[in-house]
Amino acid sequence: MTGPAPPYDLVTEGMLPSQPVFRGQAKGRSLVHGLPVQIGYATIDAFFVLISGVSIFWLRFGVGTPFGARYELFASLFGRMHLGFILLHSALVVLCCASQGLYSTPRDRGFMTESLMVVKAVGVATTLLVFCIFASGNRDVSRIVITGSGVVSVLTLSGWRAAKRQFLLRRTAAGHGVSRVLIVGAEWQGHVLARWLEENRHLGYEVCGFLVAEPNGDARALGSFRDLRPVALAHFVDELFIALPFDRETVKEMALDARKLRLGLKIVPDLYDGLAWRAPLHMVGGFPVMDLHAQPIPTLGLALKRAMDISIASLGLVLTAPIIAIAALWIRLDSPGPAIYAAPRVGKKGRKFRCYKLRTMVANADAHKETLRGANERKGPFFKMERDPRITRCGQWLRKFSMDELPQLINVWRGDMSLVGPRPHPVDDYGRYTLENLRRLDVKPGLTGLWQVTARRNPSFETNMALDLDYIENWSLWLDIKILLKTVPEVFRGTGH
Repeated sequence: MTGPAPPYDLVTEGMLPSQPVFRGQAKGRSLVHGLPVQIGYATIDAFFVLISGVSIFWLRFGVGTPFGARYELFASLFGRMHLGFILLHSALVVLCCASQGLYSTPRDRGFMTESLMVVKAVGVATTLLVFCIFASGNRDVSRIVITGSGVVSVLTLSGWRAAKRQFLLRRTAAGHGVSRVLIVGAEWQGHVLARWLEENRHLGYEVCGFLVAEPNGDARALGSFRDLRPVALAHFVDELFIALPFDRETVKEMALDARKLRLGLKIVPDLYDGLAWRAPLHMVGGFPVMDLHAQPIPTLGLALKRAMDISIASLGLVLTAPIIAIAALWIRLDSPGPAIYAAPRVGKKGRKFRCYKLRTMVANADAHKETLRGANERKGPFFKMERDPRITRCGQWLRKFSMDELPQLINVWRGDMSLVGPRPHPVDDYGRYTLENLRRLDVKPGLTGLWQVTARRNPSFETNMALDLDYIENWSLWLDIKILLKTVPEVFRGTGH
Protein backbone atom coordinates (compact mmCIF):
# COMPACT_ATOMS: atom_id res chain seq x y z
CA MET A 1 0.00 0.00 0.00
CA THR A 2 1.63 3.20 -1.11
CA GLY A 3 0.79 6.85 -1.33
CA PRO A 4 0.89 9.72 1.13
CA ALA A 5 -1.10 9.53 4.34
CA PRO A 6 -3.94 12.05 4.51
CA PRO A 7 -2.97 14.94 6.80
CA TYR A 8 -6.35 14.90 8.53
CA ASP A 9 -6.79 11.38 9.90
CA LEU A 10 -6.55 10.84 13.63
CA VAL A 11 -6.66 7.97 16.07
CA THR A 12 -8.00 8.99 19.45
CA GLU A 13 -7.76 6.99 22.65
CA GLY A 14 -9.71 3.80 22.43
CA MET A 15 -9.91 3.95 18.62
CA LEU A 16 -6.65 2.18 17.77
CA PRO A 17 -6.93 -0.61 15.21
CA SER A 18 -6.86 -4.13 16.62
CA GLN A 19 -4.02 -4.95 14.24
CA PRO A 20 -1.55 -2.69 12.41
CA VAL A 21 -3.34 -2.85 9.07
CA PHE A 22 -2.61 0.79 8.28
CA ARG A 23 0.45 2.58 9.55
CA GLY A 24 1.75 6.11 9.29
CA GLN A 25 0.60 9.54 10.35
CA ALA A 26 -2.52 8.33 12.14
CA LYS A 27 -0.39 6.30 14.48
CA GLY A 28 1.85 9.27 15.19
CA ARG A 29 -1.07 11.49 16.08
CA SER A 30 -2.50 8.87 18.42
CA LEU A 31 0.74 9.06 20.39
CA VAL A 32 0.50 12.83 20.64
CA HIS A 33 -3.10 12.95 21.83
CA GLY A 34 -3.10 9.73 23.90
CA LEU A 35 0.25 10.04 25.69
CA PRO A 36 -0.89 12.18 28.68
CA VAL A 37 -3.79 9.81 29.38
CA GLN A 38 -1.60 6.73 29.01
CA ILE A 39 1.02 8.17 31.36
CA GLY A 40 -1.74 8.92 33.87
CA TYR A 41 -3.08 5.35 33.71
CA ALA A 42 0.42 3.89 34.04
CA THR A 43 1.13 6.11 37.07
CA ILE A 44 -2.07 4.93 38.78
CA ASP A 45 -1.16 1.29 38.10
CA ALA A 46 2.36 1.74 39.46
CA PHE A 47 0.98 3.45 42.57
CA PHE A 48 -1.48 0.64 43.32
CA VAL A 49 1.14 -2.07 42.80
CA LEU A 50 3.51 -0.21 45.13
CA ILE A 51 0.81 0.21 47.80
CA SER A 52 -0.19 -3.44 47.44
CA GLY A 53 3.42 -4.62 47.89
CA VAL A 54 4.09 -2.37 50.89
CA SER A 55 0.80 -3.46 52.51
CA ILE A 56 1.56 -7.18 52.10
CA PHE A 57 5.10 -6.61 53.43
CA TRP A 58 3.66 -4.86 56.47
CA LEU A 59 1.14 -7.63 57.10
CA ARG A 60 3.89 -10.25 56.77
CA PHE A 61 6.57 -8.63 58.93
CA GLY A 62 5.25 -5.46 60.55
CA VAL A 63 2.12 -6.56 62.42
CA GLY A 64 2.91 -6.56 66.12
CA THR A 65 6.05 -4.48 65.66
CA PRO A 66 6.30 -1.73 68.32
CA PHE A 67 5.56 1.75 67.03
CA GLY A 68 9.10 2.95 67.59
CA ALA A 69 10.58 0.06 65.60
CA ARG A 70 8.39 0.47 62.51
CA TYR A 71 10.70 2.98 60.82
CA GLU A 72 13.72 0.75 61.46
CA LEU A 73 11.92 -2.16 59.77
CA PHE A 74 11.44 -0.23 56.52
CA ALA A 75 14.83 1.53 56.72
CA SER A 76 16.79 -1.65 57.34
CA LEU A 77 18.63 -3.52 54.60
CA PHE A 78 15.88 -6.15 54.73
CA GLY A 79 13.14 -3.54 54.21
CA ARG A 80 15.02 -1.64 51.50
CA MET A 81 15.68 -4.86 49.62
CA HIS A 82 11.96 -5.71 49.61
CA LEU A 83 11.10 -2.15 48.58
CA GLY A 84 13.49 -2.40 45.64
CA PHE A 85 11.84 -5.57 44.38
CA ILE A 86 8.38 -4.04 44.91
CA LEU A 87 9.42 -1.06 42.74
CA LEU A 88 10.73 -3.48 40.10
CA HIS A 89 7.39 -5.30 40.30
CA SER A 90 5.58 -2.00 39.65
CA ALA A 91 7.70 -1.33 36.56
CA LEU A 92 7.17 -4.86 35.21
CA VAL A 93 3.40 -4.64 35.74
CA VAL A 94 3.25 -1.34 33.85
CA LEU A 95 5.25 -2.80 30.94
CA CYS A 96 3.06 -5.91 30.80
CA CYS A 97 -0.13 -3.82 30.97
CA ALA A 98 1.16 -1.71 28.10
CA SER A 99 1.86 -4.86 26.06
CA GLN A 100 -1.74 -5.98 26.71
CA GLY A 101 -3.13 -2.66 25.43
CA LEU A 102 -4.57 -1.77 28.82
CA TYR A 103 -3.73 1.91 28.43
CA SER A 104 -6.05 2.38 25.48
CA THR A 105 -9.48 1.33 26.73
CA PRO A 106 -12.29 1.36 24.16
CA ARG A 107 -15.75 1.70 25.66
CA ASP A 108 -16.96 -1.57 24.18
CA ARG A 109 -14.40 -3.60 26.14
CA GLY A 110 -16.26 -5.37 28.94
CA PHE A 111 -15.29 -5.68 32.60
CA MET A 112 -14.51 -9.40 32.38
CA THR A 113 -12.38 -8.96 29.26
CA GLU A 114 -10.38 -6.17 30.83
CA SER A 115 -10.03 -8.01 34.15
CA LEU A 116 -8.65 -11.10 32.37
CA MET A 117 -6.15 -8.84 30.61
CA VAL A 118 -5.10 -7.46 34.01
CA VAL A 119 -4.73 -11.00 35.41
CA LYS A 120 -2.52 -11.95 32.47
CA ALA A 121 -0.38 -8.80 32.72
CA VAL A 122 0.12 -9.02 36.51
CA GLY A 123 0.68 -12.80 36.30
CA VAL A 124 3.43 -12.44 33.72
CA ALA A 125 5.05 -9.58 35.66
CA THR A 126 4.96 -11.50 38.94
CA THR A 127 6.37 -14.63 37.32
CA LEU A 128 9.22 -12.63 35.77
CA LEU A 129 9.99 -11.07 39.15
CA VAL A 130 10.06 -14.47 40.88
CA PHE A 131 12.48 -15.74 38.23
CA CYS A 132 14.64 -12.64 38.78
CA ILE A 133 14.74 -13.38 42.52
CA PHE A 134 15.68 -17.01 41.94
CA ALA A 135 18.30 -16.04 39.34
CA SER A 136 19.90 -13.56 41.74
CA GLY A 137 20.24 -16.24 44.39
CA ASN A 138 18.59 -13.95 46.94
CA ARG A 139 17.08 -16.03 49.73
CA ASP A 140 15.94 -13.12 51.92
CA VAL A 141 13.11 -11.77 49.75
CA SER A 142 9.80 -13.30 50.80
CA ARG A 143 7.99 -15.13 48.00
CA ILE A 144 4.79 -14.68 50.01
CA VAL A 145 5.17 -10.90 49.79
CA ILE A 146 5.71 -11.00 46.03
CA THR A 147 2.89 -13.47 45.35
CA GLY A 148 0.50 -11.70 47.72
CA SER A 149 1.36 -8.38 46.09
CA GLY A 150 0.46 -9.87 42.71
CA VAL A 151 -2.92 -11.09 43.94
CA VAL A 152 -3.82 -7.76 45.57
CA SER A 153 -2.57 -5.88 42.50
CA VAL A 154 -5.00 -7.82 40.30
CA LEU A 155 -7.86 -6.72 42.57
CA THR A 156 -6.79 -3.06 42.80
CA LEU A 157 -5.95 -2.63 39.11
CA SER A 158 -9.20 -4.28 38.03
CA GLY A 159 -11.13 -2.33 40.66
CA TRP A 160 -10.00 1.15 39.71
CA ARG A 161 -10.58 0.40 36.04
CA ALA A 162 -14.11 -0.78 36.80
CA ALA A 163 -14.75 2.40 38.82
CA LYS A 164 -13.38 4.57 36.01
CA ARG A 165 -15.52 2.75 33.46
CA GLN A 166 -18.68 3.20 35.52
CA PHE A 167 -17.90 6.90 35.93
CA LEU A 168 -17.47 7.33 32.18
CA LEU A 169 -20.64 5.33 31.45
CA ARG A 170 -22.66 7.49 33.86
CA ARG A 171 -21.34 10.62 32.16
CA THR A 172 -22.30 9.17 28.78
CA ALA A 173 -25.77 8.25 30.03
CA ALA A 174 -26.16 11.84 31.26
CA GLY A 175 -25.31 13.15 27.79
CA HIS A 176 -21.71 14.20 28.39
CA GLY A 177 -19.16 13.33 25.72
CA VAL A 178 -21.84 11.98 23.36
CA SER A 179 -21.22 12.15 19.60
CA ARG A 180 -24.25 12.98 17.49
CA VAL A 181 -24.25 10.67 14.47
CA LEU A 182 -25.77 11.07 11.01
CA ILE A 183 -25.98 7.85 8.96
CA VAL A 184 -25.77 8.10 5.19
CA GLY A 185 -27.87 5.33 3.70
CA ALA A 186 -31.13 3.90 5.03
CA GLU A 187 -30.77 0.42 3.58
CA TRP A 188 -30.61 -2.65 5.82
CA GLN A 189 -26.99 -2.04 6.77
CA GLY A 190 -27.70 1.54 7.86
CA HIS A 191 -30.70 0.48 9.94
CA VAL A 192 -28.79 -2.37 11.59
CA LEU A 193 -25.95 0.00 12.47
CA ALA A 194 -28.41 2.58 13.86
CA ARG A 195 -30.19 -0.03 15.95
CA TRP A 196 -26.92 -1.33 17.36
CA LEU A 197 -25.72 2.17 18.28
CA GLU A 198 -29.04 2.94 19.99
CA GLU A 199 -28.96 -0.33 21.94
CA ASN A 200 -25.42 0.43 23.13
CA ARG A 201 -25.70 4.07 24.17
CA HIS A 202 -22.89 3.61 26.69
CA LEU A 203 -20.50 3.76 23.72
CA GLY A 204 -21.32 7.46 23.38
CA TYR A 205 -23.26 7.65 20.08
CA GLU A 206 -26.63 9.31 19.51
CA VAL A 207 -28.21 8.73 16.08
CA CYS A 208 -29.85 11.88 14.69
CA GLY A 209 -31.26 10.28 11.53
CA PHE A 210 -30.44 9.28 7.96
CA LEU A 211 -29.53 10.83 4.64
CA VAL A 212 -31.01 8.97 1.68
CA ALA A 213 -30.41 8.94 -2.07
CA GLU A 214 -34.07 9.63 -2.83
CA PRO A 215 -37.13 10.16 -0.57
CA ASN A 216 -38.45 6.74 0.44
CA GLY A 217 -40.98 7.51 3.16
CA ASP A 218 -38.56 6.74 5.99
CA ALA A 219 -39.70 8.81 8.98
CA ARG A 220 -36.10 9.24 10.16
CA ALA A 221 -34.77 10.49 6.83
CA LEU A 222 -33.61 14.08 7.32
CA GLY A 223 -32.81 14.81 3.69
CA SER A 224 -30.94 13.64 0.63
CA PHE A 225 -27.19 13.45 0.06
CA ARG A 226 -27.23 17.03 -1.23
CA ASP A 227 -28.58 18.19 2.14
CA LEU A 228 -25.53 17.13 4.14
CA ARG A 229 -24.43 20.66 5.07
CA PRO A 230 -27.79 22.07 6.26
CA VAL A 231 -28.73 18.84 8.06
CA ALA A 232 -25.33 18.59 9.78
CA LEU A 233 -25.51 22.19 10.96
CA ALA A 234 -29.16 22.12 12.01
CA HIS A 235 -28.75 18.91 14.05
CA PHE A 236 -25.28 19.66 15.49
CA VAL A 237 -23.85 16.49 13.94
CA ASP A 238 -20.42 15.41 15.20
CA GLU A 239 -19.78 12.31 13.08
CA LEU A 240 -20.91 10.88 9.77
CA PHE A 241 -21.32 7.13 9.20
CA ILE A 242 -21.55 5.99 5.59
CA ALA A 243 -23.23 2.59 5.23
CA LEU A 244 -22.42 1.12 1.83
CA PRO A 245 -23.20 0.42 -0.98
CA PHE A 246 -22.59 3.77 -2.66
CA ASP A 247 -20.69 4.80 -5.74
CA ARG A 248 -17.17 6.04 -5.19
CA GLU A 249 -17.75 9.59 -6.33
CA THR A 250 -20.56 10.09 -3.80
CA VAL A 251 -18.36 8.85 -0.97
CA LYS A 252 -15.43 11.02 -2.06
CA GLU A 253 -17.64 14.12 -2.20
CA MET A 254 -18.99 13.41 1.28
CA ALA A 255 -15.47 12.91 2.61
CA LEU A 256 -14.50 16.37 1.36
CA ASP A 257 -17.71 17.93 2.71
CA ALA A 258 -17.16 16.27 6.09
CA ARG A 259 -13.68 17.74 6.25
CA LYS A 260 -15.00 21.23 5.48
CA LEU A 261 -17.68 20.84 8.15
CA ARG A 262 -15.15 19.49 10.67
CA LEU A 263 -17.09 16.23 11.03
CA GLY A 264 -15.68 12.83 11.91
CA LEU A 265 -16.31 10.36 9.07
CA LYS A 266 -16.54 6.58 9.43
CA ILE A 267 -17.15 4.20 6.57
CA VAL A 268 -17.23 0.49 5.74
CA PRO A 269 -13.75 -0.22 4.36
CA ASP A 270 -12.79 0.47 0.76
CA LEU A 271 -9.81 2.34 -0.60
CA TYR A 272 -11.79 4.88 -2.67
CA ASP A 273 -8.98 5.94 -4.95
CA GLY A 274 -6.60 6.62 -2.11
CA LEU A 275 -8.89 8.42 0.34
CA ALA A 276 -8.44 5.56 2.81
CA TRP A 277 -4.68 5.14 2.47
CA ARG A 278 -3.24 4.39 5.90
CA ALA A 279 -6.57 5.06 7.60
CA PRO A 280 -6.93 3.16 10.91
CA LEU A 281 -9.29 0.18 10.83
CA HIS A 282 -11.42 -0.72 13.86
CA MET A 283 -14.77 -2.26 14.70
CA VAL A 284 -18.04 -0.55 15.66
CA GLY A 285 -20.65 -3.11 16.65
CA GLY A 286 -19.24 -5.77 14.35
CA PHE A 287 -18.91 -3.36 11.43
CA PRO A 288 -15.37 -2.79 10.11
CA VAL A 289 -14.93 0.97 9.68
CA MET A 290 -12.09 3.35 8.81
CA ASP A 291 -11.56 6.93 9.96
CA LEU A 292 -11.22 8.99 6.77
CA HIS A 293 -11.35 12.19 8.76
CA ALA A 294 -11.64 12.91 12.46
CA GLN A 295 -11.55 16.34 14.01
CA PRO A 296 -8.68 16.50 16.52
CA ILE A 297 -9.90 17.00 20.09
CA PRO A 298 -7.25 18.58 22.32
CA THR A 299 -8.18 16.45 25.32
CA LEU A 300 -5.40 17.67 27.59
CA GLY A 301 -5.96 21.32 26.61
CA LEU A 302 -9.70 21.08 27.27
CA ALA A 303 -9.07 19.44 30.64
CA LEU A 304 -6.70 22.28 31.58
CA LYS A 305 -9.26 24.81 30.33
CA ARG A 306 -11.93 23.26 32.58
CA ALA A 307 -9.52 23.20 35.52
CA MET A 308 -8.76 26.88 34.92
CA ASP A 309 -12.48 27.64 34.72
CA ILE A 310 -13.22 25.95 38.04
CA SER A 311 -10.26 27.45 39.92
CA ILE A 312 -10.67 31.03 38.67
CA ALA A 313 -14.48 30.94 39.02
CA SER A 314 -14.22 29.64 42.60
CA LEU A 315 -11.68 32.30 43.54
CA GLY A 316 -13.69 34.97 41.71
CA LEU A 317 -16.92 34.11 43.53
CA VAL A 318 -15.17 34.39 46.89
CA LEU A 319 -13.48 37.71 46.07
CA THR A 320 -16.49 39.34 44.42
CA ALA A 321 -19.15 38.15 46.88
CA PRO A 322 -19.11 41.49 48.80
CA ILE A 323 -19.35 43.45 45.51
CA ILE A 324 -22.27 41.32 44.33
CA ALA A 325 -24.02 41.77 47.69
CA ILE A 326 -23.62 45.57 47.65
CA ALA A 327 -24.73 45.76 44.00
CA ALA A 328 -27.78 43.57 44.76
CA LEU A 329 -28.81 45.91 47.59
CA TRP A 330 -28.40 48.92 45.29
CA ILE A 331 -30.55 47.27 42.61
CA ARG A 332 -33.36 46.56 45.09
CA LEU A 333 -33.29 50.17 46.32
CA ASP A 334 -33.15 51.58 42.77
CA SER A 335 -36.12 49.74 41.22
CA PRO A 336 -38.67 47.08 42.16
CA GLY A 337 -37.91 43.49 41.27
CA PRO A 338 -35.34 40.79 42.06
CA ALA A 339 -31.64 41.63 42.19
CA ILE A 340 -30.59 38.56 40.19
CA TYR A 341 -31.88 38.12 36.64
CA ALA A 342 -31.96 34.47 35.54
CA ALA A 343 -32.92 33.96 31.91
CA PRO A 344 -32.72 31.03 29.50
CA ARG A 345 -29.73 31.15 27.18
CA VAL A 346 -28.49 28.82 24.45
CA GLY A 347 -25.19 27.05 25.06
CA LYS A 348 -23.03 24.42 23.45
CA LYS A 349 -24.78 22.29 20.81
CA GLY A 350 -28.00 24.25 21.34
CA ARG A 351 -28.46 23.17 24.97
CA LYS A 352 -30.46 25.67 27.02
CA PHE A 353 -29.42 26.77 30.51
CA ARG A 354 -30.30 29.51 32.99
CA CYS A 355 -27.79 32.34 32.82
CA TYR A 356 -27.38 34.54 35.90
CA LYS A 357 -26.80 38.30 35.85
CA LEU A 358 -27.32 41.25 38.15
CA ARG A 359 -30.54 42.87 36.96
CA THR A 360 -29.78 46.07 35.04
CA MET A 361 -33.23 46.61 33.47
CA VAL A 362 -36.74 47.03 34.72
CA ALA A 363 -38.33 43.86 36.02
CA ASN A 364 -40.56 43.30 32.95
CA ALA A 365 -37.90 44.17 30.36
CA ASP A 366 -38.37 40.99 28.31
CA ALA A 367 -42.02 41.84 27.67
CA HIS A 368 -40.97 45.05 25.86
CA LYS A 369 -38.19 43.56 23.75
CA GLU A 370 -40.27 42.84 20.65
CA THR A 371 -41.71 46.35 20.62
CA LEU A 372 -38.15 47.72 20.52
CA ARG A 373 -36.91 45.24 17.91
CA GLY A 374 -37.24 47.86 15.17
CA ALA A 375 -34.70 50.07 16.95
CA ASN A 376 -32.12 47.28 17.08
CA GLU A 377 -28.62 48.67 16.38
CA ARG A 378 -27.14 45.29 15.48
CA LYS A 379 -27.53 43.66 12.10
CA GLY A 380 -28.63 40.05 12.34
CA PRO A 381 -30.42 38.19 15.13
CA PHE A 382 -28.60 39.77 18.07
CA PHE A 383 -30.55 42.61 19.78
CA LYS A 384 -28.65 45.58 21.22
CA MET A 385 -29.44 49.28 21.79
CA GLU A 386 -27.00 51.95 22.93
CA ARG A 387 -29.72 53.85 24.81
CA ASP A 388 -32.10 51.09 25.79
CA PRO A 389 -35.01 52.71 27.72
CA ARG A 390 -35.39 49.59 29.86
CA ILE A 391 -32.02 50.06 31.58
CA THR A 392 -32.21 51.39 35.15
CA ARG A 393 -29.99 54.09 36.63
CA CYS A 394 -27.77 51.70 38.57
CA GLY A 395 -27.93 49.31 35.62
CA GLN A 396 -26.09 51.82 33.43
CA TRP A 397 -23.20 51.96 35.89
CA LEU A 398 -23.12 48.17 36.39
CA ARG A 399 -23.04 47.60 32.63
CA LYS A 400 -20.34 50.21 32.14
CA PHE A 401 -17.90 48.17 34.22
CA SER A 402 -19.42 44.76 33.33
CA MET A 403 -20.27 44.13 36.97
CA ASP A 404 -23.64 42.70 35.96
CA GLU A 405 -21.80 39.67 34.54
CA LEU A 406 -20.23 38.63 37.86
CA PRO A 407 -22.96 36.08 38.82
CA GLN A 408 -22.12 34.21 35.61
CA LEU A 409 -19.12 32.86 37.50
CA ILE A 410 -21.73 30.45 38.92
CA ASN A 411 -22.50 29.28 35.37
CA VAL A 412 -18.77 28.84 34.74
CA TRP A 413 -18.35 26.85 37.94
CA ARG A 414 -21.33 24.63 37.04
CA GLY A 415 -20.00 23.97 33.55
CA ASP A 416 -22.75 25.74 31.57
CA MET A 417 -20.22 28.35 30.46
CA SER A 418 -16.48 28.86 30.25
CA LEU A 419 -14.39 31.89 31.18
CA VAL A 420 -13.67 32.47 27.48
CA GLY A 421 -15.92 31.76 24.52
CA PRO A 422 -18.70 33.27 22.39
CA ARG A 423 -21.23 35.20 24.46
CA PRO A 424 -24.51 33.32 25.13
CA HIS A 425 -27.48 34.67 23.20
CA PRO A 426 -31.13 34.73 24.35
CA VAL A 427 -33.44 32.01 23.09
CA ASP A 428 -35.44 34.41 20.86
CA ASP A 429 -32.23 35.62 19.18
CA TYR A 430 -31.16 32.00 18.70
CA GLY A 431 -34.45 31.38 16.89
CA ARG A 432 -33.34 33.91 14.26
CA TYR A 433 -30.00 32.23 13.56
CA THR A 434 -29.11 31.12 10.06
CA LEU A 435 -27.52 27.71 9.58
CA GLU A 436 -24.06 29.29 9.43
CA ASN A 437 -24.69 31.13 12.73
CA LEU A 438 -25.15 27.78 14.47
CA ARG A 439 -21.42 27.11 14.18
CA ARG A 440 -20.77 29.47 17.11
CA LEU A 441 -22.53 26.91 19.32
CA ASP A 442 -19.84 24.27 18.77
CA VAL A 443 -18.20 25.37 22.05
CA LYS A 444 -19.36 26.54 25.46
CA PRO A 445 -20.34 30.20 25.70
CA GLY A 446 -17.97 32.40 27.63
CA LEU A 447 -17.90 35.16 30.21
CA THR A 448 -15.62 37.05 27.85
CA GLY A 449 -14.39 36.46 24.33
CA LEU A 450 -12.39 37.64 21.37
CA TRP A 451 -15.09 40.12 20.35
CA GLN A 452 -15.11 41.74 23.83
CA VAL A 453 -11.40 42.56 23.67
CA THR A 454 -11.05 43.49 19.99
CA ALA A 455 -14.31 44.98 18.70
CA ARG A 456 -16.53 45.63 21.69
CA ARG A 457 -18.02 48.82 20.26
CA ASN A 458 -18.52 47.40 16.79
CA PRO A 459 -22.31 46.96 16.26
CA SER A 460 -21.93 44.50 13.36
CA PHE A 461 -23.28 41.02 14.07
CA GLU A 462 -21.17 39.76 11.13
CA THR A 463 -18.03 41.01 12.88
CA ASN A 464 -19.16 39.33 16.07
CA MET A 465 -19.74 36.06 14.20
CA ALA A 466 -16.40 36.26 12.36
CA LEU A 467 -14.50 36.75 15.62
CA ASP A 468 -16.39 33.93 17.33
CA LEU A 469 -15.61 31.53 14.48
CA ASP A 470 -11.98 32.70 14.40
CA TYR A 471 -11.75 31.88 18.11
CA ILE A 472 -13.26 28.41 17.58
CA GLU A 473 -11.03 27.60 14.60
CA ASN A 474 -7.81 28.74 16.30
CA TRP A 475 -8.49 27.88 19.92
CA SER A 476 -5.63 27.22 22.29
CA LEU A 477 -5.17 27.54 26.02
CA TRP A 478 -2.70 30.37 25.44
CA LEU A 479 -5.35 32.25 23.43
CA ASP A 480 -7.73 31.97 26.40
CA ILE A 481 -5.09 33.34 28.73
CA LYS A 482 -4.37 36.30 26.42
CA ILE A 483 -8.09 37.13 26.15
CA LEU A 484 -8.47 37.01 29.94
CA LEU A 485 -5.47 39.32 30.39
CA LYS A 486 -6.87 41.77 27.82
CA THR A 487 -10.31 41.66 29.46
CA VAL A 488 -9.07 43.14 32.74
CA PRO A 489 -8.07 46.58 31.35
CA GLU A 490 -11.23 46.61 29.19
CA VAL A 491 -13.35 46.23 32.33
CA PHE A 492 -11.54 48.99 34.22
CA ARG A 493 -11.71 51.21 31.13
CA GLY A 494 -15.51 51.16 31.47
CA THR A 495 -16.28 50.45 27.82
CA GLY A 496 -19.33 48.28 28.50
CA HIS A 497 -22.84 49.32 27.57
